[in-house]
Amino acid sequence: MTKNNIKNNSLRLFLATLSLAACSVAPVGQLSADVFDDVVAEFAMLEKNGSKAGQDWFNLAQKARTSGNFEIAALALDRAANNGVSPVGIGIEKSRLKIADDNSDGAIEELKILAGQGFTSVGALTSDAVIDSLAGNAEYDALIESMTVQAYPCRHQPGFSDFDFWIGEWDVAVANGVPAGTNSIQPAERGCLLIENWANLGGGTGMSINYLDKSTDQWVQIWNSEGGSQINIRGGLTDEGMRMEGFLHTVGNGITVPFRALWTPLPDGRVRQFFEQSNDGGESWTPWFEGFYTRKN
Repeated sequence: MTKNNIKNNSLRLFLATLSLAACSVAPVGQLSADVFDDVVAEFAMLEKNGSKAGQDWFNLAQKARTSGNFEIAALALDRAANNGVSPVGIGIEKSRLKIADDNSDGAIEELKILAGQGFTSVGALTSDAVIDSLAGNAEYDALIESMTVQAYPCRHQPGFSDFDFWIGEWDVAVANGVPAGTNSIQPAERGCLLIENWANLGGGTGMSINYLDKSTDQWVQIWNSEGGSQINIRGGLTDEGMRMEGFLHTVGNGITVPFRALWTPLPDGRVRQFFEQSNDGGESWTPWFEGFYTRKN
């Protein structure tokens, strides 16, 4: 007898045993028995047809897990994995299967394998009711924390918080205290960006995005206003505050000049913003705007 014949005979015997077990379930569990019997029959049909439809095998694995037929679920998952279903999907379903089989250690090991392969979509785990039933398990919680650092690096790596002193809702006045406008600085993309929305008292508006360019470890501001002023500057945190230099371009007249900016947190909680431009290629500098930020109540 060949190895294939032995394998096929063993599988037929296994399926027959499962069918008998399903039929022996008491009437009070008839619904469960019917589903149990259905997955056995569906597995036998897919196997007989030599199905290469990975998603069909995967769907069967999930159906078998929810019916409590863990043997069929594991076999169907193997078929799904061999027929093109994503390793991520397979790994997550294997973890669910082990949870259903009261094997939390095994479930966590499956998740660790995924994490080791570079999987960082931690939200897919914490939003999964079955997977996140592990919450409270110290090993699972540590894994989620580690994956979160990888998934959202801007919240955890040095440098990304350097400009946080500018975050807030602000009233802005010039040096003599006369109001100039309002500004809203808010974090976005889980700490990877700061977005500025400015409005002056005359109705003019402008906005910027600010971010740490990790390829150079420099902070960048890219500003555009409805009046056509465009600022592109970069720099970093100094003893005086956040300093950036680059260029100011005015769309209306097509002129580009050197430009620099300094934001300084003050002891009283305000922030001083000082902009300068040069009309002689950087030999001398002229104030462009000086504003003092006071947090709104």
